[in-house]
Amino acid sequence: MSGALVEGFAVTQRRYVPHSHAHYGGSLVDGAYGLGLFGDVATEMMIWTDGDEGLFAGYSTVEFLAPVQAGDVIEATGTIVRIGNRSREIQFEARVVCRANPDRGPSAADVLEPAIPVTRARGTVVVPQSVV
Repeated sequence: MSGALVEGFAVTQRRYVPHSHAHYGGSLVDGAYGLGLFGDVATEMMIWTDGDEGLFAGYSTVEFLAPVQAGDVIEATGTIVRIGNRSREIQFEARVVCRANPDRGPSAADVLEPAIPVTRARGTVVVPQSVV
């Protein structure tokens, strides 16, 4: 264990959303895309804090705030907000930090300042008894 198991510890990952992930008109991506990112963030966080990938137990809240589009760059952050014996409650937020801008050209994109929040959630991850 690395000793990072404290409330407020955070992990952030970024990912480009490829056009192959668009499922709907307007190059929209399904809302579950952000939840997949949150799972990856939680996995990395548990490795840092507990030396084990842990197991995602569930979400207590999920909010879809804005659409995700093919060509976006998404930043997902998870922050530990509660530590139990084997459970870690995490607050998540995904934001679009870059977005394609086809009006300027087929490969044009813009950095978004401020970033656009697209998904928020709160979830619980548990680690095996052998880890604690």
